Parts: sequence; structure tokens; C-alpha cells
Amino acid sequence: MKTLIKIRDLKKVFRMGQEKVVALNGINLDIYQGEVLCLLGTSGSGKSTLLNMIAGLDKPTKGSIEIAGIHIEKLNEAQVTKFRQLNVGFVFQAYNLIQGLNAVDNVALGLIFKGIDKKKRQAMAVQILKDVGLATRLKHKPNEMSGGQQQRVSIARAFVDQPKIVFADEPTGNLDSKTSIEIMNMIVGMAKNHNQTMIIVTHDPQTAEYADRIVEIKDGKIIEIKDNVSIFKGEKKDDEDEDENKEENNESQAI
Repeated sequence: MKTLIKIRDLKKVFRMGQEKVVALNGINLDIYQGEVLCLLGTSGSGKSTLLNMIAGLDKPTKGSIEIAGIHIEKLNEAQVTKFRQLNVGFVFQAYNLIQGLNAVDNVALGLIFKGIDKKKRQAMAVQILKDVGLATRLKHKPNEMSGGQQQRVSIARAFVDQPKIVFADEPTGNLDSKTSIEIMNMIVGMAKNHNQTMIIVTHDPQTAEYADRIVEIKDGKIIEIKDNVSIFKGEKKDDEDEDENKEENNESQAI
């Protein structure tokens, strides 16, 4: 497999007053084109810090991160922002949708920065929202949708322009077990269909089982890299009736 991301001797030290906290301590890792890789660890293990380093959201104290031949640790803020816009999608635990915008506008928003005209970006947003099972929720705002539906909007936003890399940060953290399975099958299926590299960050061993490889992190170090037979079952889309029934039965619960 072709190596897409090369991480070498990566170290991150945070200063808290007079103390130094070592969040990452000598990470070496290759991530391949088209693979689903999971960074697994408990809270405080360093997995989210590693995601932030790879995504260019923070700078390492030491070491290098090379993505498709580009050393992102050497890019300035404007350059790394442009790199993310062109190459990266994010799925977040908390969805991170703009409350005042409907589903189509939430998905289309990021396409503005890519120079795509309004008609085309609206059409792209509508199509992918239909692909994730939200054909009748296009004009709904986040507060008019269940948690599961909001996460589908987040997924559509991440995948709308088929980025090279998708980061999924605790993508099922706010979801019930049934919806978690549906969401994981959906995002892994979409990544596999387009040969995209997906990096999942989670503390949940069940979520980790959807990955091709599991990288376990503890105290800022990789303690094990395990090849894994994914439990991915293919894409699964709820029809709208089932989604509406789920909402009625779980009005007081985030799905």
C-alpha cells in the first residue's frame, strides 16, 4: 500500500505554569492511502493531540508530519488552513453545525472557500445529503433534527468534495448503540468507496473494530499496532419513516 502520511519522532510538550506535560513522546507511524486507521486510547492518552498534529491544528514541539510529500509542520497558518480546505474533512462528536443554517447550507458552506459557485455547491450538498438518507431534511436546521440526523449532516459536510483524508473524532460519542453502528458503517463505507484515508479517534474498542489497523496509545506513546479484520458491514441507510419513529420514541434522548 502507498504511504500517504509519515510521522517521525513526533513530540508535543505543553507548559502548564512551571510544569511540562509531555502529551506525545516520540511517535513514529506510517498511514496508508485508502486505509481506515484507528487511534485508540483512554482520555489523556495523547490520541486527540496526535489527531490535532496530523490535521495541522497544532504544531509539534519536535518531529515531522509529511502528508503526500508536504511537511505540514513547516507550513504557516495560512498555508495549513488552505491545505485543510483542499485535502481534509472532519466528523466531530459534537457535530459542530451552524445552528442558524439548514442542512444544505451547513454542507455547502465549506465549498465557498474552494471557489465553487453557489449553484454547483448547492447541488453537491443536496446530492450527498440524499446519499446519507436525509432527502426530506434538506431545509431543516440542526435544532429540528435528531442527533443521528445531525451527525449525518456532519458526515455529508466532511465527504461532500471527496477529500483525501477524513478525520473522525469520537464520531459515535453522542449516539446510542444502534445509531452508532449505522453511522460507522456509513462513514467507513463512504471512505472505502472513494479510496479515502480515514483516521478515527476513539476510546471505544467497539468503534475501533471498524478500522483496518488499530494503533493503541498510552501516555503519549504507541504501545501496540494491530492489523484488524474490520466488522464493517457495508453502508446502511435508514429510511425516513424509521428515523421519524426513532425521534418519536427518543424525544428526551440525543440519538
